[in-house]
Amino acid sequence: MRKKILGNSDLEITAIGFGAWAIGGNGWDYGWGAQDDKKSLEALQKAIESGINWIDTAAIYGLGHSEKIVAHFLSQNKNSHPYIFTKCGLVWDENKNISRVIKPESIRRECENSLRRLNVDVIDLYQIHWPSDDDSEILFAWEMMTKLKEEGKVRWIGVSNFNVSQIKLAENISPVTSLQPIYNIIKRGIEKEVLPYCIEKNIGVIAYSPMMSGLLTGKMTKERIRNLPEDDWRKRNSEFFEPNLSVNLRLVKMLSEIGLRYQASAGEVAIAWALKHPAITAAIVGARNSNQVEEIIKAINIYLTDDEIALIESKKG
Repeated sequence: MRKKILGNSDLEITAIGFGAWAIGGNGWDYGWGAQDDKKSLEALQKAIESGINWIDTAAIYGLGHSEKIVAHFLSQNKNSHPYIFTKCGLVWDENKNISRVIKPESIRRECENSLRRLNVDVIDLYQIHWPSDDDSEILFAWEMMTKLKEEGKVRWIGVSNFNVSQIKLAENISPVTSLQPIYNIIKRGIEKEVLPYCIEKNIGVIAYSPMMSGLLTGKMTKERIRNLPEDDWRKRNSEFFEPNLSVNLRLVKMLSEIGLRYQASAGEVAIAWALKHPAITAAIVGARNSNQVEEIIKAINIYLTDDEIALIESKKG
C-alpha cells in the first residue's frame, strides 16, 4: 500500500486510513445509528491486516465510545502498531449537549482523558477538531497544543476544518503538521486557497468524507436514505435530500460507469478522485464492518485518467 510522509512529521502513512466516526455508535447528535461493537472490531482488524497503518478517531465520536473501541482493538492486537490520531475541541455535558471549547485547560483535560480511554502513552497526531471564531482563542489553544507536544503527551499536532487565516494564526506559535478538511467531488471549497497553501507550507492534508458520508458509495438510493434511522445525522444533511439528492445520485451513476473499467465501485472511484490532488496526503475512509473495508481498499490502486477526471468534475464542478 502506497504511503506518504504527513507534512513536517516523521509519520509515513498509508493513502487510506481507518475512520472511526461511525463505530462510535448512536446516542449522540452526530451518530450514524446503532452499531455492533463486534463488527467494529472486525472492521479494524480487516483494515490493519489489509495494510492500513493509521486510525483516525475523536473524543466526541460516540462521546468517548469510539476511542474505547480502538483501545479494545489495540489490547487484542498487541503486535499491531497503527498510528493513532484523535481530536479535541468538542465536549459534552451530562445531558449529552455538545459544545465547541478550545480553552487551554479544556484541551489538556481532553488530551489526558483520550490517553486514558485509548490506553496509550502518547497520541501520534492530536488535532483541534474545529476552530473558534475568536482569533485569541486559537492562539491560546495552539500554545497548549504545543505544550502537550513538548511534554511528550502527543507526537505531532494538527488542525481540522481550519481556513488559511486560522492556520496562519497557529503558525505564529509553532508549525502545523496537518490539516483535516472535508474534501470530495461534492465539497471542493478548499481547492482555491487552502490546498495551495498547504503545499507551500508542507502541511499534510488528510481528507475526510471522500465518499460524502456514504452518499458516493453507489449503495445509497432514495429509498435507503428515507429509511435511515432517525438518529442518523445524515437525515439532516442537505446533500441527502432534494434538490441535491437527485443531482448527487446522477453523479454516482457516472462514477459507477467509470468504476466498471477498474472493476471498482463508485465509492472507490470517489476515493481515488480525492487522492489524485497533489496536496492530499491521505484520505479517511470509515467502515462499520469488514466487508466495507474490503470494498474500499482497491481505491489505492486506481489512477484516474485526465479524461475521467474531467468527466467527473464536469458533472459536479
